[in-house]
Amino acid sequence: MNPLRLASKTTIAHAIARLVAAGAITTSLTTTGFVTLAAAQSFDEKFSVCLACHGASGRSETANVPTIAAQQSQYVVIQLYMFRQGLRKADPMNDMAKDLSDAELQQFADAIAKLPAAPAAPDADPGRMQRGAALVNQHRCNFCHNKDFSGNESVPRLAGQREDYLLKSLREYKAAARTEYQPVMAEVVPPLKDADLVELAYYIAHFKP
Repeated sequence: MNPLRLASKTTIAHAIARLVAAGAITTSLTTTGFVTLAAAQSFDEKFSVCLACHGASGRSETANVPTIAAQQSQYVVIQLYMFRQGLRKADPMNDMAKDLSDAELQQFADAIAKLPAAPAAPDADPGRMQRGAALVNQHRCNFCHNKDFSGNESVPRLAGQREDYLLKSLREYKAAARTEYQPVMAEVVPPLKDADLVELAYYIAHFKP
């Protein structure tokens, strides 16, 4: 038994239970407390399954689950395609995406991109923000992700992202544990120390344009 997989499904089941209680999705979409996109009929029902994990309006309230609100449409299409094809592994996204058509990938991506952007995390520490800004400038993070971290086409939006998810992603890139469509981060992250990754995640999560 994989305890991380069990914990992930338990978290999802709790989130889905909240949506069922609120009437956002119906119990007919559940199987042993779990929802699949294949069981949903309308696009709204399918999208509700996504928001069960990623939070109302795409703003995640679950540890290590990314906020998806206002994410770049092209980037989302690429990631969903990689999940569908098994090129990127992340439970439960592979199962969720495996039966989606190309048209559905684009439909989800467009809907996600239209969600209002999440705000920056509050109560930023000035000292940590200064250290983070120095690292951003040194490693030219803004060159690809834009000065406001809004991203661009296949480059993801980072603004408003959860700090824990940012740190998780950076650590996965450094450990070569996360597959990229274009291996840009694989070239950028290796020289960074873990303490640098911690400061970068903090800075980006708290950054206000």
